[in-house]
Amino acid sequence: MNEEKTETKRKLVIPGDELGEGRAGHGTYEENGKVYSSCIGLAEEKNGILFVIPLSGIYNPKRGDGVIGKVESIIFSKWIIDINSPYEAVLSLSEATDEFIDTTKVELTKYIDYEELIFAEIMSITKTKNIQLSMRNRKCRKLRGGRIIKVTPAKVPRIIGRSGSMVEMIKEITGTQVVVGQNGIVWVKGENEEIAAEAVLEIEQKSHVSGLTDHIKAMLEKKMVGQKKQNTYVNEEKKEEEDLFEKEEEDIFEK
Repeated sequence: MNEEKTETKRKLVIPGDELGEGRAGHGTYEENGKVYSSCIGLAEEKNGILFVIPLSGIYNPKRGDGVIGKVESIIFSKWIIDINSPYEAVLSLSEATDEFIDTTKVELTKYIDYEELIFAEIMSITKTKNIQLSMRNRKCRKLRGGRIIKVTPAKVPRIIGRSGSMVEMIKEITGTQVVVGQNGIVWVKGENEEIAAEAVLEIEQKSHVSGLTDHIKAMLEKKMVGQKKQNTYVNEEKKEEEDLFEKEEEDIFEK
């Protein structure tokens, strides 16, 4: 028995555009029985729910989100973290380590210093937007070296892919470490981090395009072949220089 494929069409909308009748989902509002867009984005309908995927916007923190942040300041026994949001976040000493630390004898910079990057989880958010972070999850850690890329937070699910498929593909093909924060910060590290970064930015730019996974895979494979050829050329050039140096040394000793 053949199953019918239902294709969902997306259309670009702006605030106030009428989307039709149905239940109002994310990025929409309802008025007089009609659903309208509340932002610039791509309108879609699933199971009678009308919603809009925003094309831009700031990060709105949610409990349980994994975020990449930078240490802005250290006050008493806590770190103040910039998480690419209008609201600052706090990482307390008890949520940063299980180890007992006597703050009268040890500087907190020994564990996490100013300007250092961390991957942490949002533990709680109060009504006044006081955000508490935690690093107790095994995935949380300091991010040493590498480089960061800022993307639109709404595009993060596309960069991660279904069940992490997109980001895993980038990691596998390029051989780099990639950590994606829900707050629109992506950290990459490795020999081919430039290529991985290009892929992340390409996904952000073409997140609305169908067949994106195949496009990114082809792009990565092409760039990696080019990188391999370049490395081979550099190695051959280096070998020629070494051989020439050895010959010159032999000539000197023979004289």
